[in-house]
Amino acid sequence: MPGYLLRRLAAAALLLWLVLTATFVLLRLVPGDPASSIAELPIPKAAKEKLIHAQGLDRPLPEQYARWLGAVALHGDWGFSFAQLRPVRTIVAEALPATLLLAGAALLIEYGLGTALGVAAARRSASALDKSIRVVTLLLYSQPVFWLGLMAILLFSGRLGWLPASHMHSVGADEMGRGAWLADLGKHLLLPAMTLGLAQAGGAARFVRAGLLDVMGRDYIRTARAKGLSERRVIWVHGMRAALVPIIQLLALSVPSLLSGALITEVVFAWPGLGRITWEAILARDSPVLLATTGVSAVLVVGSYLVADLLHAAADPRVRDA
Repeated sequence: MPGYLLRRLAAAALLLWLVLTATFVLLRLVPGDPASSIAELPIPKAAKEKLIHAQGLDRPLPEQYARWLGAVALHGDWGFSFAQLRPVRTIVAEALPATLLLAGAALLIEYGLGTALGVAAARRSASALDKSIRVVTLLLYSQPVFWLGLMAILLFSGRLGWLPASHMHSVGADEMGRGAWLADLGKHLLLPAMTLGLAQAGGAARFVRAGLLDVMGRDYIRTARAKGLSERRVIWVHGMRAALVPIIQLLALSVPSLLSGALITEVVFAWPGLGRITWEAILARDSPVLLATTGVSAVLVVGSYLVADLLHAAADPRVRDA
């Protein structure tokens, strides 16, 4: 296991380096490079020249890259935002908890609802219930996230008035007590988390259904039934344990989808997370912020693949011994 872990860590580090390097080079080569963005700032010319020199943008590209990579790797310094005129590290640190909260809540909805629907469909394979669940999950999986978000706002906020349409807190939330503050956060979180989680739950349900159907006809399942075990125990203990490997692999696919969906969801719901600051950075051509959000997203995605690989190795010893 230690050898397998070291190999996976080395592969993850190499992949992160490639992603960051490619992003850095592309942002330097496309029109509207950082120096051009600074030149458009409404500040005196002397201040522009000083900022360009401080950021090393007047130096050759290889030197810029070496300096930037060293600052990120050794000090966690992502530079200075040209649009907000403050350290990028501060901007990302403020936005990251909101994205992690939204993605975590959406992941719970995805796995909770997806597992329940997948098991229900597998237990009654080829029945009317199974066909209905497959149609519903296909519709959920095929709908654009932004459309689901807009329809959710129209129904639950505009028509019914049950939930707030945007932002993370109500006005004056800082003056609320702890319990009221958490309740307010939950009300604001529910709609974007449902939008993002439901869009992913459709794919998860079909994945769970296929994994269960693959194992439910095997000999040890028939033996468990012959021993008189309840159908619930046969499915949740024996069936789900055997179907665990593909479900674990789904985790690695879920995080990239959640992060890409979070960008759209955060813009639609004005949620103050990484997706929203990425969108604002694109509009402002704020390359230091784009580099930071891309790097943090890459860490989360590669980390999810690493966790999925380790869980897969723990569930199937043949993988780590290969």
